Amino acid sequence: MEDDYKMKIDDTDKRILELLIEDGRLSYADIGKTLGLSRVAVRSRVNQLIDCGVIERFTAVVNSEKVGKKVSAFFEVDCEPRSLVEVAENLANNPYVASCYQMTGPSTLHMHVLVNDFKELESFINNELYALEGITRVESHTLLRRFKSRSGLKL
Repeated sequence: MEDDYKMKIDDTDKRILELLIEDGRLSYADIGKTLGLSRVAVRSRVNQLIDCGVIERFTAVVNSEKVGKKVSAFFEVDCEPRSLVEVAENLANNPYVASCYQMTGPSTLHMHVLVNDFKELESFINNELYALEGITRVESHTLLRRFKSRSGLKL
């Protein structure tokens, strides 16, 4: 399918997506009961949303603090333009990096890192981040308190 293909999503599809965003473990039967549809109709619509790429994947959202990742830090990483993709791919493959995005601006990457403690954060910065060639500037911010965190797009 073409990358620019945009599926027409009706109100029923939106409600199915909203329910799945809220609880991805809902059964097709439970979604059907909520929306007044059969299990088969819900399954058909979900499969179409998957086939068209609207639903990319189903996953579990893990509370990082509950598994020992107590420090959450955000980084702005400026790179030489010719090094941007290589640096981004290297960081994206690092187990501490939760997300990495190219942003507008001077070849800037925005990155979210989860580590066990500040010693591990220091080690990541000094031994892994600063070791990469092509980085011209690093700015970091450590999360103090989370007020809102979402996964999935609200429709």
